[in-house]
Amino acid sequence: MPKKPTAEDAQIIMRLYDLRREPEMRKARAWFASSFWPKNADDVVQVIKAVNPQENAWFRQVSGYWDMAASFVMRGALNEDLFFDSGAEMWFTLAKVYPFLKETREKAQTPTYLARVEKLATRTKDGRDRLQTMLKRVEARRAALAKAA
Repeated sequence: MPKKPTAEDAQIIMRLYDLRREPEMRKARAWFASSFWPKNADDVVQVIKAVNPQENAWFRQVSGYWDMAASFVMRGALNEDLFFDSGAEMWFTLAKVYPFLKETREKAQTPTYLARVEKLATRTKDGRDRLQTMLKRVEARRAALAKAA
């Protein structure tokens, strides 16, 4: 049985929110949300292999943040329901790379890349449903960007 949310859980959620507002993290999240639209595993690997050092740093910052936050939930330090209530950005982050996540891990030789995020996002029906919804949104946006190009 999952633990009941506590005031400490709420404090962790607020701290995670504060970290997302840190100036460099805002830049990283803005880049990830608006400029990073990989079409395949090679596009992701290119960022991982630091073709552009700034993009690599932002990529690692966003990916690492969500993997860390997911680990809090996976290890029982943070209530899962409260975490899920706090937003959909983790699912958005995963959805951007999910169609080619396995291939990305192989090509970049990073077998644990977003592993905790993937595990958390897919371990419940609610999480899987949220991921499917986000995948549809991301694919629609990716298609619109391709059409506009």
